[in-house]
This record gives sequence, C-alpha cells and structure tokens, in this order.
Amino acid sequence: MNKAWLMLALAITAEVIATTSLKASAGFTRPLPSVLTVCGYAASFWLLAQILKTLEVGIVYAVWSGVGLAAVALIGVFLYGESVSLLKALGLLAILVGVVLLNLAA
Repeated sequence: MNKAWLMLALAITAEVIATTSLKASAGFTRPLPSVLTVCGYAASFWLLAQILKTLEVGIVYAVWSGVGLAAVALIGVFLYGESVSLLKALGLLAILVGVVLLNLAA
C-alpha cells in the first residue's frame, strides 16, 4: 500500500470519528465531542488535500465518501441503536460496489 492510500485510510478514519462525534456533541453543547468533530474534519480535509496531489479526485472522493458512509451507518446501528432494514443494507452494498467498480476502472 503506497503512502497516498494509507493517508486516505487515515482521512476516512478522521472523518468517521468526526461524524460520530458530531452526533455525540448534542448540537455542539458537549465540549469534548465538539472538539473531536472540528479536529476530525480538519484533519480529514487536510489529508484529502495532500492525497489529491497524487491520486485522482473522482477515485479519492468515491472511496472517502463511500467507505465513510458505510462505516458511519454501521456505527450508527451498533453505537446509537439506529434502525436497519433490508433496503438500507442493499443501499450500502450498492455504494460499496460502486466504489469497487470505480477503483477497478482507474
């Protein structure tokens, strides 16, 4: 795995932490989750800016948003008890398949 792909994994992790913390921040009324949200998004976007020096924007954004979306959806189910249905699961699967196809086409 080259450096850009490792940085993309870190950008996704930072974004997932930020989004999960955003829910926990209760509208930015809780200090620690609020700080994690701002710092996580800042780190994620800084990493994305570095990655885009070497990788294609379409591929980077597809992977970042698709994997991030799937991870946040799963965390929502397991951490926050959010609902899951067959239709939601199929939607997530469709997104992940799309990300894989874009990477294969690159």
